[in-house]
Amino acid sequence: MNILRIDASSRTEQSSSRSLADTLLKKLITDYPEASLVIRDIIKHPITHITQETIEGFYTPEDQFTETLRDATKQSDILIEELKSADILVISSPMYNFGTPSALKAWVDQIVRINHTFGVAQDNSFYGILNNIKTYIITSAGAVYNNDQMKSYDFLTPYLKTVLGLIGITDITVLPLEGTSLAPDIFEKTKKEALTIIKNL
Repeated sequence: MNILRIDASSRTEQSSSRSLADTLLKKLITDYPEASLVIRDIIKHPITHITQETIEGFYTPEDQFTETLRDATKQSDILIEELKSADILVISSPMYNFGTPSALKAWVDQIVRINHTFGVAQDNSFYGILNNIKTYIITSAGAVYNNDQMKSYDFLTPYLKTVLGLIGITDITVLPLEGTSLAPDIFEKTKKEALTIIKNL
């Protein structure tokens, strides 16, 4: 059993999403004591944003690689190998300005790679290459988005589910923490619900 954890909160301390991820990880380690664990804190160790050379490398056959293209895609190779080796993926992320933190977007841009994590069929439809990775997405938001008035402002959860689905990861459990800044009662409620789900895994 291989577990990969991605942390994307700029708050390295007193982070709601990181704290819940800690709790989830303790449960997983208890259930799978022999599991190997990779923790990738993309705030303390940022992922490089893709460049012109990275994009060229993504679309160039490997037998035509130059040393420049090899260097430009090296980080992508490492991150994709981590993901392919994982049986369980844990992503903890806050919502920033209705969407995905730039640190997490940088990780996504490195692991969503044609012919490595997704392919294109003859009819130009996409298909995922990765399979059987159980995924837990822990999100935190200062406001409450699980209602008719605010739901359309949540671009974080739909985006992550869509982009992971593209590469074949569809077994996803979302553990949302809401109202962390503006609605303490809702925050406590969503936290309790998430802890119950974790306890019953």
